[in-house]
Parts: sequence; C-alpha cells; structure tokens
Amino acid sequence: MVIDLTHTVMSGMPVYPGDDETIIIHTQQFGINGFNNHQLSINMHAGTHIDGPMHLQDVQQYISDIPITTFVGEGILIDTSGTNLVEYKEEYEALIQEGHIVLVHTGHSKLYGQTAYFEDYPTLSLAFVDLLIRKKVKMLGLDTPSPDKFPYECHQALFSGQIPIIENLAHVDRLIGVTAFEVIALPLRIQADSSVARVIAIVRL
Repeated sequence: MVIDLTHTVMSGMPVYPGDDETIIIHTQQFGINGFNNHQLSINMHAGTHIDGPMHLQDVQQYISDIPITTFVGEGILIDTSGTNLVEYKEEYEALIQEGHIVLVHTGHSKLYGQTAYFEDYPTLSLAFVDLLIRKKVKMLGLDTPSPDKFPYECHQALFSGQIPIIENLAHVDRLIGVTAFEVIALPLRIQADSSVARVIAIVRL
C-alpha cells in the first residue's frame, strides 16, 4: 500500500507568512493551441517540502548536492498528538535506529489552510533533536510548518548533524499503527537551498 504524504501544489496554496504566493498559469490550452501547458511560480518552502542546510546556514550546499540515498529509507513514526512540545523519551532509544527517516505525527496538519496553522504549532525539544543527531537518522519529517520558532535552534542543530527536514506533511495519521514502512521523499534536482517534494510511504503488509 502506498500513502501519499504530500499536499497538492495549486495556485493560492497556503504559504508561510511573508513568502511569495504560488501561481500556476495555464499558458497553453488544447482548444486554442492544440496542446496544454502550465507554468509554475513557487518558492521552495511552499507546501510539502524539504529544508536543506543552506536554508539557514552560510554554506554552498544546494539540495541537489545531498546524496539521493538520504531521501529514501526505512521509516518510523513518533505519535505525539495532543502535545505542544515533542520531548525526549527513553522509549525512543530502542525505537529510533541509525538510518531511519523519522516522521512525527502531531495532528497539526488538520489546520492546514487555516491561519492558525502557521501561528501556533507544536515544536521539538532540543533533547529530542539531540537524540536524532546521535542516532544518525537520515531525515526528519513533520506535519507542521517548522520544528521550532525563532531563533531556530532545532533547525541549526539538525542541519549541523546533516539531517534535512521535511515540513508540511499530510495524512501522517494514516501511518498510526503501521509497523513497517519505507519513506521516499524526493526533492527536485535543483540548485536551491531547499525544494518542494513528493513524499510517499510504502507500507509493507
């Protein structure tokens, strides 16, 4: 079974306050031109996307420079719904292993499209982030717009640990109770700090 964890890219989709709007133009139409074509204007942090270290660090590492193997791996779900702070728990020591792609379900994605989605979202504790770095996970995925707020200490720590961050995941709740799944989260092969992405989970039945 394949679960799509990606929000649809469309004109006027929700973007982080201050970011440019997403615009899709139907530039060529079949009835007029004999074919269809669309043109997309989007910032790399709109919708479901992957933050690379260049986003908040003074480095010249484009998202396209990160090894492709980083974006594919065994997934593990941490269900923290009902809490505003994702904290370290002893049980995570055995649950999270090296090379995992860790997805965190907070339930916050139900507010996607509402103003509150970007204003009051659950965040991560540095102790939890330190665990991910120590475990050498491949990636972290969230159903929120960010792992933290200013001054973005979790972002900085994760990037220093070479852990990209998937933000604005959808339908993560469908993985609750799933014991084994693979995550494929592919950014564009683009020379940019970050990239919009298509993220799926392949559930092993």
